[in-house]
Amino acid sequence: MRFALEEVNRRYDLLPNITMGFQVYDTCAALRKEMVATLQMLAGQTEAIPNYSCQKTSRLAAVLGHSLSMTSIHMAHMLGLYRFPQISHYSTSSALSDRTQFPSFFRTVPSDSFQSQGLAQLVLHFGWNWVGLIATGNDNGIQGIQVIKQEILKAGACVAFTEFIQSNLLDKNIPFLTKVIKNSSARVVVIFSNDLFFALLLDEMIKQNVTGKTFVASETWSTSTILLADKYSTLLAGSIGFAFHSSTIPGFRQYLTSVRPSTLENNLSKAFWERMFGCKFNDTKNVSGSWNGPTKICTGNEDLQGVENVYTDVSSLRSSYNIYTSVQVIAKALHDLYECEEGRGPFYRRSCASIKHFKPWQLRHYLQNVHVQLSNGREVLFDRNGDLPAVYDIVNWQLGLDGVMKQIKVGSYDITAGDGNFFTINIGAVKWATGTSQVPISVCRQSCPPGFRKAAREGEPVCCSQCVPCPQGAISNETDSVECLECSWDTWPNSQKDKCLPKTTEFLSYEEPLGTTLTATSAMSSTIPISILGLFIHYKNTPIVRANNYSLSCLLLVSISLCFLSSLNFIGSPQVEKCLIRQVAFGMVFALCISCILAKTVMVVFAFMATKPDSSLRKWTNARVSYVIVLICSLVQFILCMLWISISPPFPEKNIITQPGIILLECNEGSPTAFWCMLGYLGLLSTISFVVAFLARRLPDSFNEAKFITFSMLAFLSVWVSYIPASVSTRGQYVVAMEVFAILSSSWALVLCMFAPKCFIIIFRPNMNSREHLLAKDKS
Repeated sequence: MRFALEEVNRRYDLLPNITMGFQVYDTCAALRKEMVATLQMLAGQTEAIPNYSCQKTSRLAAVLGHSLSMTSIHMAHMLGLYRFPQISHYSTSSALSDRTQFPSFFRTVPSDSFQSQGLAQLVLHFGWNWVGLIATGNDNGIQGIQVIKQEILKAGACVAFTEFIQSNLLDKNIPFLTKVIKNSSARVVVIFSNDLFFALLLDEMIKQNVTGKTFVASETWSTSTILLADKYSTLLAGSIGFAFHSSTIPGFRQYLTSVRPSTLENNLSKAFWERMFGCKFNDTKNVSGSWNGPTKICTGNEDLQGVENVYTDVSSLRSSYNIYTSVQVIAKALHDLYECEEGRGPFYRRSCASIKHFKPWQLRHYLQNVHVQLSNGREVLFDRNGDLPAVYDIVNWQLGLDGVMKQIKVGSYDITAGDGNFFTINIGAVKWATGTSQVPISVCRQSCPPGFRKAAREGEPVCCSQCVPCPQGAISNETDSVECLECSWDTWPNSQKDKCLPKTTEFLSYEEPLGTTLTATSAMSSTIPISILGLFIHYKNTPIVRANNYSLSCLLLVSISLCFLSSLNFIGSPQVEKCLIRQVAFGMVFALCISCILAKTVMVVFAFMATKPDSSLRKWTNARVSYVIVLICSLVQFILCMLWISISPPFPEKNIITQPGIILLECNEGSPTAFWCMLGYLGLLSTISFVVAFLARRLPDSFNEAKFITFSMLAFLSVWVSYIPASVSTRGQYVVAMEVFAILSSSWALVLCMFAPKCFIIIFRPNMNSREHLLAKDKS
């Protein structure tokens, strides 16, 4: 303070021809003396006289102090009655920001409310979402820790415990607090307490062998020298927290080293000198109280330049810099009051205040609006609550190779940062208890990786939630996602469920082995009926061909060949035209095929029933009857198919429901009812043919034609009856493959059961292909 005042008084651009002085009141930390001293300052007398002021030779401009928040509150209540400016360099209680109760209180140190918010953000900055909170049980501690807790919970993190150290040095609750810390799974603990009370807790932690905890420090102990004791080193190594912003004051070290006992003239300065240089003044008795070595006479001119200790170390001034700032602020406010031009002033009728006769409330106005730029470039201006913008240093407690604990500045916290990034931390400079730069982990559970979401556990804090895999079709691409995101209809999660990939499309392709096999089988199979047809044409005049209705047999062979070829419509990418005709073509050619078989069966029955003399059924054995049966049966199927196409035609679609993760390119049948009616009609024709052939199986037919029809229809029906449950239980391209297989199997059943025996006789048993053999068989 003396240095700052002398610096102001030497300047010509600040309060010219006006000298600033000071008066010090040492109250010995006694509240009663502090109140008395406050009244003495207001009265300007050696006695405390309320509501009386006698300041003749000099004017009291402002009061600097107190350092303790509780004392500042009592002083501010008294000084506020008179709107007398009060500036504290160390009182951090957030209660002092209440302008209603403390209208003239200012401070050059940040409020605890800023610190509490900053400590919470520091915890969140390092990703700690499961922390413990310890604070002193006074108003400052309770208010400060509640703000920290609110900010942590608001950000989605959790508090493992909140405990308080009672405000006395005989706190019997310390062992219990230590057990809470030891048994908690939280590895990070915020300590909002001063160093004396925290030391009690550390002593008990040493007794109970508590390890593996990282402490977050409030400014009240982050730069403590008491806690630098070796016994605390293993516990406090790696601690990190806030400290008052540090800076240097140009010329201050030279000023300190130029001090001589003669300039101070008090017993404390002589005691300091004797301890510093290990000497003794002639006119004093061992005032230092601790020097027992050889007596050396102090001259008072010893040089402090070569001394290196806490007194001469001005590299990181904190509270001292706040005092320096307070003096600069008052000087600038007085200068602004001094330079006021009448008629342009801030008071009634634009008046100004006189520098010799100003009122306390008038200086308070200038203090509220002061704007000072300090030597380090920092701008100082108060907000409406008398607080400065919060700027803190972030300090890290590091254990050196020599075993000595050091408090290293590793960053800063500045709420005036324009980009909103309040933290500036050199992560590489931070060392944790492990001696590395790896940030310790303090979570109730490990983070949920991408592909999972957080789900609350009943009866536990939200931070202790469990990780649940994202459901089918959803992803999470961030750590600790609260919910999973659904993929779009044409995308699907990858195996890690952290990104959506385009779905694969699937259909029965010609290029795939299954599609290639079915295509080749269909094409080759279609040649078999044509070959048999050629054989029948070549042997059309032989008894076996003529006896089996040559014309119907040729039509049946052509229709079977078309049945084989109709399966090709089901292979390949579904197109509009292909979807429209494939089931219709399948239904029509099979209807034609079964109609031919039905006609053959009916004609066999009519032929034997007409052998009786004067039978009226002889006229039904004409070949035209068989053609009418084929035409009528095929026409009914044709009408069903035309109605289907007209009302609800099949169309290609992308099926994303049947197989998750795959887009099935398939033909939607349009009307399932129409499809099953078409298939059911085929079943009806087949059943009629089967029943009629079965009833006629014992007729003396040549080469057992009725029996062959019975076997062929039995095989045909067996294939399609089996197809129904198989198609229902199959998915994707295999549904189409199943239908193709059913077409091929049923077609082969007709070829083998009806034509294989005849071909065998024609080719390998020509002696049986004769009229004599036919008649002999008939006779037998």
